[in-house]
Amino acid sequence: MASERGTMTLTIRTEGLGKTYYSGFLRIPYVALKDVNLEVPEGSTFGFVGPNGAGKTTAIKALMGLQRPTAGQGWIHGVSILYPAARARVGFLPERPYFYEHLSAQEFLDFYARLGDVPSAERAPRITRLLERVDLARWRDVPLGRFSKGMLQRAGLAQALIAEPDLLVLDEPMSGLDPIGRALVRDLILEERKAGKTVFFSSHILSDIEAICDRVAMVVRGELRGQGKVSDLLSGAVQHIEIVLRRGDEVQTRKPLPGDSDAVLDLARRDGWSVVTVHPVSKTLEHVLLDEVERARPVDTKRLGVLA
Repeated sequence: MASERGTMTLTIRTEGLGKTYYSGFLRIPYVALKDVNLEVPEGSTFGFVGPNGAGKTTAIKALMGLQRPTAGQGWIHGVSILYPAARARVGFLPERPYFYEHLSAQEFLDFYARLGDVPSAERAPRITRLLERVDLARWRDVPLGRFSKGMLQRAGLAQALIAEPDLLVLDEPMSGLDPIGRALVRDLILEERKAGKTVFFSSHILSDIEAICDRVAMVVRGELRGQGKVSDLLSGAVQHIEIVLRRGDEVQTRKPLPGDSDAVLDLARRDGWSVVTVHPVSKTLEHVLLDEVERARPVDTKRLGVLA
């Protein structure tokens, strides 16, 4: 069963999860992931975001048993990620999936249905339903080697869903998709959430994360830099105040920082401007992430004249 944290049931939980790689004869260490404490509630749509090389795929590989963590531990449905049983009810789409190109879409899904112990009587109708769901029904008998990247991505999503898992783990599911394909994936994720499933996915497309996720975790340089409800991460994150002023036929727009807006309004009124509108412009998730990236940037000690 899923683990409990207070009154919240967690589908995924990690404590101090870390991964260090060693390279070369001297085994020089590279810390890809450090002290990651994730909490993914059951039934949520959880976005995992960060710049390239931040550690997102490393964390997902550790959760999926593709790499063994060098520190910490994790659980899926209350079972340690060190055991294959943790992934018994998980559908997974990796960032760079490899498919047998000689198989047709129909054969490909039948293969994974058998691996997922889907009863034989259910395989054909389920495959048909999923191919329609990802808009590949017309190409069901076409070898995967003739598919475009976007079509392969949609076939991979169907594969992740074939055993009707309780948890979907998707590494960059929007990669290679056109706007129509992205909309299809967004709808699919929302349908899974409506059905009570948990969806954990990484993406560089932060507008999609903002639109469909309940919660988000930001990872920068291998460390978590924020985690929680999207609304909480963005609350109070006002970028500037937009003030529209009018004086006769002249209209001006000024964008002071929140703390400077009163002074700007007072000065404008003294100069004969009337105030048309005043409203705060909130930061997006992209602004919040970029701020965290900037905070995590190493200090240039040589430039500052500080001994390292």
